Amino acid sequence: MRLVITGGTGFIGRALCDRLVGLGHAVTVLTRDAARARDHLPPQAAVLGWSPAVGASPGLIRALEESDAVVNLAGEPVAAGRWSEARKAAIRESRVGTTAVLVSALSRSGRKPTVFVSASAIGYYGSRGDEALTEEAGAGRGFLAELCQEWETAASVAQPLGIRVVLPRIGVVLGPGGALAKMLPAFRMGLGGPISRGTQWMSWIHRSDLIELLLTLLTQDIRGPINATAPEPVTNEEFSRVLGRVLHRPTWARVPAFMLKLVWGQMAEELLLTGQRVVPQRAQAMGLRFGYPTLDEALHDLVR
Repeated sequence: MRLVITGGTGFIGRALCDRLVGLGHAVTVLTRDAARARDHLPPQAAVLGWSPAVGASPGLIRALEESDAVVNLAGEPVAAGRWSEARKAAIRESRVGTTAVLVSALSRSGRKPTVFVSASAIGYYGSRGDEALTEEAGAGRGFLAELCQEWETAASVAQPLGIRVVLPRIGVVLGPGGALAKMLPAFRMGLGGPISRGTQWMSWIHRSDLIELLLTLLTQDIRGPINATAPEPVTNEEFSRVLGRVLHRPTWARVPAFMLKLVWGQMAEELLLTGQRVVPQRAQAMGLRFGYPTLDEALHDLVR
């Protein structure tokens, strides 16, 4: 299979490229920084310098015409800083804008890929308390929920082109690096613990299980949204307790909500103090076998 990938140098994208190349697939990564990408990707992966700002360039269209599938993982990190209006605009453009440009290029392509896997996130559901959220649940409210709706809408424009569109709504991805790496220093020192009351849900997935799900989405006739989370979401308090147990450290330190709101503002309210209890109904129905279905198994694999 020949694939074009955006976001190929990111936390998820690098692992996906490694897996695809290892399976013998031909991978082309679209990137703003070709030199940096070559340092982070397997030597077998091709790199195409491209920025969404240049639009549907001839080079992009040619790459799409030569591909069988497109995986769109592009997007600036949402947890990298306080959400000013400028920051939110940049986050939106990096996802919705990039996706719109890709779909525009697909519409101009002669030979089209058969599948477009375009990332979304469980932020789509907004803050819903203890409600169990399958793919049939409606969209929530807030910046992230509205962002995900726009993101998915932009990707779905490829559907009338005869392209199968899949929208994995990705949860908190646990792997070497990423969110877990930011948590570990405090927990290793015995200073980790729940955020506020700790009742907010964390719907997570081991990175290797996410990669296997993405590979499945490329080959099976699946369309529309699919929850990319492990089958057992946990509360923030339970997450803290399991991580502390794996590290053999106490987890008594509780982070007060007011401190997070003071430092991070809206980002804290939507990302840290609320959450989603997401159920991977479609993944389970299609028989996907999770290598790490429980948090205990995932953290024992990842934390050394």
